[in-house]
Amino acid sequence: MVNPTKTLWSVYFVRTRSDKLYCGITTNVERRFEMHCAGTGAKALRGQGPLVLAWYHPAGDNRSIASKIEYQLKQIHKSRKEALICGKLDLNEALPQEYCELINPQS
Repeated sequence: MVNPTKTLWSVYFVRTRSDKLYCGITTNVERRFEMHCAGTGAKALRGQGPLVLAWYHPAGDNRSIASKIEYQLKQIHKSRKEALICGKLDLNEALPQEYCELINPQS
């Protein structure tokens, strides 16, 4: 179960003008997306605008877990990322089972 006193992490995709997808993690999706748009976020997104926040999902209350989920999402094919974004694929289907258990631990 997620501890309500801990910081909650999210994983997200940002789409660039050339239709590339950038994956990242943050504790505040809105703030981080604004940083990317202002050019003060990830170097990979500078000069790639306009940017669109394509998708985000809670990734637990632990940065390490969020980073592992981010890494796994970066490994999947773009077609699966697109399916995730448009809702045709659930995050639990996109990740190996052990990562799903980290996001949604059994009570």
